Amino acid sequence: MRALVTFASSILRSALALFRSREEQVIVELALRQQLAVYAQNHQRPRLSSLDRTFWVVLSRFWPHWKNHLVVVRPETVVRWHRNGFRRYWRSISAPGPGRPPISKEVQELIVRMATENRWRARKIQAELSKLGIRVSIATVSRYVPNIQPDPSQQQRWATFLRNHKDVIAGMDFFVVPTVRFRLLYVWFAIDHGRRRILHFNVTENPTSRWVIQQLRETFPDEPTHRFLICDNDARPRASSAG
Repeated sequence: MRALVTFASSILRSALALFRSREEQVIVELALRQQLAVYAQNHQRPRLSSLDRTFWVVLSRFWPHWKNHLVVVRPETVVRWHRNGFRRYWRSISAPGPGRPPISKEVQELIVRMATENRWRARKIQAELSKLGIRVSIATVSRYVPNIQPDPSQQQRWATFLRNHKDVIAGMDFFVVPTVRFRLLYVWFAIDHGRRRILHFNVTENPTSRWVIQQLRETFPDEPTHRFLICDNDARPRASSAG
């Protein structure tokens, strides 16, 4: 309660500053900056409340110059506060579920053997296991697939392909942005491989397949000049035809 009263008092004092003259405001700002400079020289770690942290997290999202006026902590600390709050929020609303049943030791060893001997990926291994009557998800298979060093000859062929066809290659991917209210926004973008320029981007809360198809239509409205679209975020990218 005391912290809430202090926060409300700070807001009231800030509102009264709107009625000061320009000369008086300059003097007040000079006095505050001098006190902050003295405070910074003492090298004492400030004790900030939850409301103080919330204030700077919200301010960092709405004011682009917040870093220039931050003295009590470093900007990296404010970013860490936001990330910690984001994790606590999702942990609080995520109820633990029963989870997937564990697979047998024999199936685990079979997955490792398929990946090692044939250099197969998770989707290929899942398809081969289904032929044997073993039903497992791609996520489960991926958990047991070991990290295999790629073949240098394959890497060289892939680099040669990118170099020779860079002007007709486009790439697409997603990245996630958490908001102040702990919502997840999915940012989709397409980039030209040859010139490294953004072809199209958009933001959504629900990235369905229909939505992605619509973004591709807006990215390539006419006869596409790109022949290949890189859309896999795996360690060994795949190229799929875009035309």
